[in-house]
Amino acid sequence: MARSRLTPERESELYTAVLDLLREVGYDALTMDAVAARTHSSKATLYRQWGSKPELVARALRHNKPVSITEIDTGSLRGDFHALMERTDDCQMEKDSALMRGLAHAVHNNPELLQALRELLIEPEMRGLEEVLGRAVRRGEVDADNPALKLVLHMLIGAFIARPLIEDQPVDRAFLTSYVDAVVLPSLGV
Repeated sequence: MARSRLTPERESELYTAVLDLLREVGYDALTMDAVAARTHSSKATLYRQWGSKPELVARALRHNKPVSITEIDTGSLRGDFHALMERTDDCQMEKDSALMRGLAHAVHNNPELLQALRELLIEPEMRGLEEVLGRAVRRGEVDADNPALKLVLHMLIGAFIARPLIEDQPVDRAFLTSYVDAVVLPSLGV
């Protein structure tokens, strides 16, 4: 896809508008017309830049990620997870988890959205997590044959889905830190 020359500031404005609209109306009701109106741009520009609504949504979510886990290396797996959570704002985490719950529902009826999210959001996160876990294996913190290594992302996603469902509470740093300490790290033998 040939991308036009948007300034980083303008691109960030567009992504913010997309995420705001997603929170307001949900994925199914989000239209390129609404994004164009909100951002004072043309639909042609949006399609030229992103190609489709699923790609625009996935790129907006990717842009919104505050930090990559691979950028954190404290020398221990526990330290890496804790440092990542310390960089995350509770309010933003609550907004992001609400968005992800809504998108989890939308992917069932939108295979193009699922593909875009996998390519632009999920797979990069999986590679980053694999790198962090690989460092822990190389340091001797985690056994290379530990079956939980392949399930860490599943455990973390489970925390984001389960807490609001079971406790009617948002996911915040304190909960996620205790969850990592009580569930994720022990399953890895840390």
